[in-house]
Amino acid sequence: MCQKFAKHSNYAHNSLISSHHKYINMMKIKPLITAISIAVVSMSAIAAPTDGTRTLPVRTADSLPSIAKKVSLNVQESRSSSVVDSSTTVKLDTNKAKSADRMTQLIDAKQDAEVKASVAVTADNMTVEELTRKDEQSDSDDISEGQAVSAPSSAMADSATDTSIKSIADVDGKKHTTLNLSNYAKQVNGATWTPSMKVNSAMTIKMQALLDWNHASPGAIDGGWGMNSKKALINFQTMQGLPANGKMDQKTWDALNKNIPANKPVLVTYTITEDDVNTNFATMPADSEAKSKMKGLYYQDIKEMFGERFHMDVRYLDKLNKNKQYKVGETITVLNTRAPLKQRINRVVANKADKTLYAYNDDKLVATYPTTVGSDSTPSPQGTFKIVNKVKMPWYKATVGEGADKKVHMLPPGPNSPVGVVWMGLSKPSYGLHGSPKPEGISRQASAGCVRLTNWDVLEVYANIENGATVELK
Repeated sequence: MCQKFAKHSNYAHNSLISSHHKYINMMKIKPLITAISIAVVSMSAIAAPTDGTRTLPVRTADSLPSIAKKVSLNVQESRSSSVVDSSTTVKLDTNKAKSADRMTQLIDAKQDAEVKASVAVTADNMTVEELTRKDEQSDSDDISEGQAVSAPSSAMADSATDTSIKSIADVDGKKHTTLNLSNYAKQVNGATWTPSMKVNSAMTIKMQALLDWNHASPGAIDGGWGMNSKKALINFQTMQGLPANGKMDQKTWDALNKNIPANKPVLVTYTITEDDVNTNFATMPADSEAKSKMKGLYYQDIKEMFGERFHMDVRYLDKLNKNKQYKVGETITVLNTRAPLKQRINRVVANKADKTLYAYNDDKLVATYPTTVGSDSTPSPQGTFKIVNKVKMPWYKATVGEGADKKVHMLPPGPNSPVGVVWMGLSKPSYGLHGSPKPEGISRQASAGCVRLTNWDVLEVYANIENGATVELK
């Protein structure tokens, strides 16, 4: 019984007043303080996002979680080393500053400069509390229980849903270059760990990418060293037979790079194609009856598709590609994803306490993935089971209501299905391993007893696991 949780949440935008006061104090132009304060206050109210949108609440460097405390990386964010284009320098013309239009331009220019600086300094701009609240909130989804199934005999096949898997899995079909990369992207690609280094966000992204490339998945890469990244580092150390303490050291860094080409870039440029833009997109309704009438539970927009294709949190994709229109021929900056796993998987262990799926080839640990395993209200069964069926693009039999009000709706396949793009059923009826419509919520959200992975991670498991493989739920 697997249930979909919310893809949306509301946030309040942090006030800009203090930053502009500080700016004016620095410039020592006291007569403008009142005018700027009034102008900023008028901008502080931001409308709540509509359903299905993704927001980017501002996060300051002071509110970042300390990687040094968690991973002993001696983190120190330094604005002096931040990459900001020279065009973002703000100069105050005192002769024109009294103009309301000029004041608005000044505020906008200052805000743009700070946002650009934040890309290099604070790539992950959400507080731990905000992110946890976002991921744990459930929506008004009306599904009380359900089961993934093969396509019903009466259903018409929709070839468009199959392109979702191709979008995620077709690594060789994606044309990447390193042309026209920003200075920030070049910093990420050239980042190298040393014991005495002061780590910035460029190093964080480099580490997340290396973990992804080594199949110790950090989930959706977001530029922030959160729970999934910390778990991934520990899991990688376990795979390599190193002390699994979650602390970066020279042996761990060497092991991360051992099987990776020295010139492999982390961030690359990608040119948007007509096929990308012409993909079927659709806003997801909240209730199952409306979903059952759709041809497919497609991506809601092109950014959501690119997020899954390139293993990125959409918020980070947005920050890397500020002001992009996502049109045909436009070049965007994305993550260079991992090569396919070429290891037989005949046993997996899903550990609820660790929120991790461990994949084994006999007794050899070959890959790990962040996961959601049940919840306190709907715990997963404990024990050892078998994979009995594997279905790509499954339909979903959603049960709504109880008693006389009970209804059943057949939901079409797609990446926004309650079970994502893959279902692998267990010998325990109604339970299985499956994808998720909300990759950024993995390990933070809850499930109704099943084992939930990101769509790209579950596809990797699907490609290497065999029917009859052992699944241990702990």
